[in-house]
Amino acid sequence: MSIEEGVLVRIEEARGSAPREAGTVMWVDARGIQGTIGGGNLEFQAIEQARKLLDDPTRDEATQQYALGPLLEQCCGGSVVLKLEKRPVAERQLLMADDRDFAPLYMFGAGHVGKAVMTAIQRLPFHVNWVDGRAHEFPSLLPRHTRKLVDENPALVVEQAVRGGLYLVFTHSHQLDYEITAAILRRGDAAFCGLIGSETKRARFVSRFEKEEGLSADQIDGLTCPIGVAGVRGKEPEVIAAAVAAQLLQVISKDKEE
Repeated sequence: MSIEEGVLVRIEEARGSAPREAGTVMWVDARGIQGTIGGGNLEFQAIEQARKLLDDPTRDEATQQYALGPLLEQCCGGSVVLKLEKRPVAERQLLMADDRDFAPLYMFGAGHVGKAVMTAIQRLPFHVNWVDGRAHEFPSLLPRHTRKLVDENPALVVEQAVRGGLYLVFTHSHQLDYEITAAILRRGDAAFCGLIGSETKRARFVSRFEKEEGLSADQIDGLTCPIGVAGVRGKEPEVIAAAVAAQLLQVISKDKEE
């Protein structure tokens, strides 16, 4: 098996119920595998076919249709067409570039909850602007698609944010939470504005938004507090992070449907 070549496996067509959509890719070479086309016996068969292609000097590509039924010991019920193509290993990074639509997320606070949320979403489709005035709170290594902003004036970050962004607010200060959230609601164009806290915190903030900021009921309706999908209980940072990650995915999935 050549170490100079690999095989790009691409789902050309996906019909009915399938584990991944058309356009999904996986890379197979002598060093290992990158990516996934959905796992299960389909992926096992694809890897075997890719390795056979690498061992065959007479062929550079192959196309195979799979019914996701009893023969593959999968019960999805759909079918996929896979295209396998030999490519130079030097092209792997470019071919496997993540071309998903990434949503802009502004995350305020790099404390325990912020770190846990970052761990939960680091492989999810978000471009993250992570904001905190305390430089020492950020981890030394940041995930891809993440930009660290050490800023003592986070409200200015809100003012300069793109339209339709998602926001998470969980700083070390309730007053800072208030100022950031007020700036987000004042903009009126957030796809999601999530504030950590209880129903009591929400009620107190809402009262201040009305009296001190003059925000309208429509603007305040854009606030989500507490954060996290319903039904998930627990105050541990990791539990909060899992619930918040699911909630963000719900928001961007709904946007795509609309």
